[in-house]
Amino acid sequence: MNHNCSKLAGGEQAAAVVASSNPYFRQQVLKRLESRYWIGQEALGGAEALAKVEEGGCRALLLDRWLPDLHVSELIEIVRTHHPEVEILVLDPETGKPWEWQGESCFLRWRDLFDEGLQALASSPPAKERTVVHPGRRPPGPQEEPLPGMLGTSEAMRRVYRLARLVAPRHTMVYLIGETGTGKELVARAIHQLGPRARNPFVVINCAAIPETLLEAELFGHVRGAFTGAFQSRLGRIQAAHGGTLLLDEVGELPLSMQVKLLRFLQEGEVQRLGSTDVFRVDVRVIAATNANLNRRVDEGRLREDLYYRLAVFPIELAPLQARREDILPLATHYLQTFCAEAGVASKRISAAAAESLERYAWPGNVRELKHMVERGFILSEAGTELLPEHFSLPGETRTSQRKLRLGA
Repeated sequence: MNHNCSKLAGGEQAAAVVASSNPYFRQQVLKRLESRYWIGQEALGGAEALAKVEEGGCRALLLDRWLPDLHVSELIEIVRTHHPEVEILVLDPETGKPWEWQGESCFLRWRDLFDEGLQALASSPPAKERTVVHPGRRPPGPQEEPLPGMLGTSEAMRRVYRLARLVAPRHTMVYLIGETGTGKELVARAIHQLGPRARNPFVVINCAAIPETLLEAELFGHVRGAFTGAFQSRLGRIQAAHGGTLLLDEVGELPLSMQVKLLRFLQEGEVQRLGSTDVFRVDVRVIAATNANLNRRVDEGRLREDLYYRLAVFPIELAPLQARREDILPLATHYLQTFCAEAGVASKRISAAAAESLERYAWPGNVRELKHMVERGFILSEAGTELLPEHFSLPGETRTSQRKLRLGA
């Protein structure tokens, strides 16, 4: 499976993305699309197809009528709004013909018959990309407004907001991918708050922070006497989230023995407490989060492939802070004003030199590191009204700045 769309430049090939949860359907469509002009791409669902389109180079989108995560009308509306150069064909997997829905204006057809459409597509080069004029930064639409508790107007974050709002009303399992400190838990909480389960529990369990010997009891619960120290029965985190949302943070760190039991819960919706034969039905929406490459873990035998495909239904990727530098200063300013308000002092500002330093820094700890650094700068600025470069002490700063801070210059 190709994971990157080739860029279209001059005579280079462009990508035609086939999106379906059915591998046989994807392969059959790709086989009938063989062409020297096109590179076939596969996507397991609507979210992955949209990600490939937004990477660039994709000029055709062939969609299974039944996608596992998004309704095709929603996906087509997004693509037509943001990528009007992409041609779209919706296919009925049962008949292999283009699918039409009377009254639904967002559906497009290339030809009357599937074979004719693919023959025309395969035998002709991609249409030249239309120039789309974007005058400055386009104001975000309703689906691109920041999620509750989040900031950032970069295109990468607007894509996160859009996908999160699309999936929030559903029961679909969400898979959040991003480096530590990028805000995966904030996105998970926002999806919970925007969905129908908002009044019910939101439960977080960090799979990497709990010893393997205790993990099963934490997830599934235990009865009194199930093990040494179990003086009373206890509900597990899964059962505690009944009716609400369970966030499995760092899910890639689960030991193989626990992966089998988690997979059973995801498939059957049932839990069995440690030391008990009783089985309980549980209604929980699961969101998985990881900073690891789960594909690599599958290849290494550290993650079950069937569990991976069960978790990765609707992936949302959070970009590192250094990839969205236009968000750095707004975030830093927000945190600074928050610290001023909490301390009951007059508002402070970040100097131009300090702002330049913040934008230049790589931020390996992402948004979490930025928040901590601004808090440090706020404290070191004491009664001053402006935060200077020496207040942040960013790695790589000059010894002169450090000396100024020590001397109170």
